[in-house]
Amino acid sequence: MGDGGWSYRDAGVDLDAAERAKERLKALVADTRDEHTLSGLGLFGGLYAVPDDVDAPVLVSSADGVGTKLKVAFMAGRHDTVGQCLVNHCVNDILVQGARPLFFLDYLATGQMDESVVASVVSGVAIASKENGCVLLGGETAQMPDFYAADEYDLAGFIVGMVARDRILDGSAIEAGHALVGLPSTGLHTNGYTLARKIVFDHMGLKVDDEFPELDRTVGEVLLDVHRSYLPVLWPLLEDGALSGLAHITGGGIPGNLPRVLPEGLGAAVDRGAWTPPRLFRVLQRAGGVDRDEMYRVFNMGIGMVAVVPAERTAEVVRRLTESGEAPIVLGEIVPGDGVTWTD
Repeated sequence: MGDGGWSYRDAGVDLDAAERAKERLKALVADTRDEHTLSGLGLFGGLYAVPDDVDAPVLVSSADGVGTKLKVAFMAGRHDTVGQCLVNHCVNDILVQGARPLFFLDYLATGQMDESVVASVVSGVAIASKENGCVLLGGETAQMPDFYAADEYDLAGFIVGMVARDRILDGSAIEAGHALVGLPSTGLHTNGYTLARKIVFDHMGLKVDDEFPELDRTVGEVLLDVHRSYLPVLWPLLEDGALSGLAHITGGGIPGNLPRVLPEGLGAAVDRGAWTPPRLFRVLQRAGGVDRDEMYRVFNMGIGMVAVVPAERTAEVVRRLTESGEAPIVLGEIVPGDGVTWTD
């Protein structure tokens, strides 16, 4: 406490550190600007001119977080990947409606201002924003010492994208007989971490610097793999009208997410024998004694995005994805009914 009584810093909030952190972020944010950006960091609101290259434009927005994957970042002392996960997750969420991203905002709440951690987290947000052609328009960093532990933070993101009204993917183009084409995930992405952490750290007794069984990488490296963006490989197909639907496979797995994009009266028949889940998931299932249906309900099991493709274009879509460096897997097809039916 200062000579003149209590200050905000005495209470646990360092305004000077916050200002220094903001200065460090200016260059990161500025590097994501495009010709439609009308404001810089520091205004009360970000300004962005809606592009005029789309007829009857519709704005698409979404918000999400990183979940308890943050706990792994705290344990590993590595904070540069979770920001990328956040942006890519949000990009994928609006991509399934046919939208490309315009701008992104982040919210970072900390227990105590650590300028290097804040810079690392936001650098990840900026990297992924730039990779996705998305402006980091602004955000908020809050110090909440009585709410979060000194070495912890929470992270959330908000994205706005755009799609032409007549190009919205709303399920209306999906018909029975359309094929399901899966695209590989990069690990757990951002869901299932509460169960995964329980298995890895509590049941298996591993630490973040230990080698993950069968993967020749550390636990921290495996669990902090960046949730990938599917925008670069899927956008050309969306532009050509080659897809009738998309489902981002997040919490709930395939059975929890694929039905969300299907019209009433249609379900999906998925062959679990069409692909072999990566070793990561097999290790978790074996070590935790997790029931197979529970695994597929909690985790993505190696499939991070499912495209619904008209039967006559399936071969073309698979070929184009393969030529772009992907490893697409035909998982099954759309059938009359509802929900997901496993055909194995």
